[in-house]
Amino acid sequence: MWNQHVVCSRGSDPLGCALCCQKSIGGDLVLIWNAATKRVFQNGLGATDSRIDFLGRGFNNSPMPRPDAVRRIKTYSAADGYVYQYYFYEGNRANRGGSPGGEFTYIISADRQANFPFKIFVKRAALEAWAKRNGRPLTSSEEYAVAKMRLFQAFDEGLVKAPAIGKEPAEVSVHEANLEGLLGELGI
Repeated sequence: MWNQHVVCSRGSDPLGCALCCQKSIGGDLVLIWNAATKRVFQNGLGATDSRIDFLGRGFNNSPMPRPDAVRRIKTYSAADGYVYQYYFYEGNRANRGGSPGGEFTYIISADRQANFPFKIFVKRAALEAWAKRNGRPLTSSEEYAVAKMRLFQAFDEGLVKAPAIGKEPAEVSVHEANLEGLLGELGI
């Protein structure tokens, strides 16, 4: 299996190789790197199969781990008197009971010490029904805003609690019955 890269004799990038080599030796020199055998083949100067060997060294820098994203922690004063801290963690497409939709995960703290995940599931059927009634689908930003409004509603209803050890995180959903009310709060 060949893994080939074209390299200029002067070390320029492959796109600039034709210009550089044309000026220096008439455009006939091409070096091809074979990663499987770790050899370079020189083509063009009458050498049909000349080879240059390189030692099989690895990279001199080990790969770095991906840095954690900087999270913007926000607060929400709920109707039940608690002041929650939260931040958006991730959004994924998922299924619940055979119903597809968007899953929005937030990390919550009610006591500023322990954090726990809380999920909002936005059912695709509700989004499609709204799009059919209004002649346009919701944008991804609007879908995120609906999930966030549902999070605020869950805060106010006292539904946001840390899960017991070994239990799945709590979850609320956006469905056809509550979608219009959430969009109304957003002015959509």
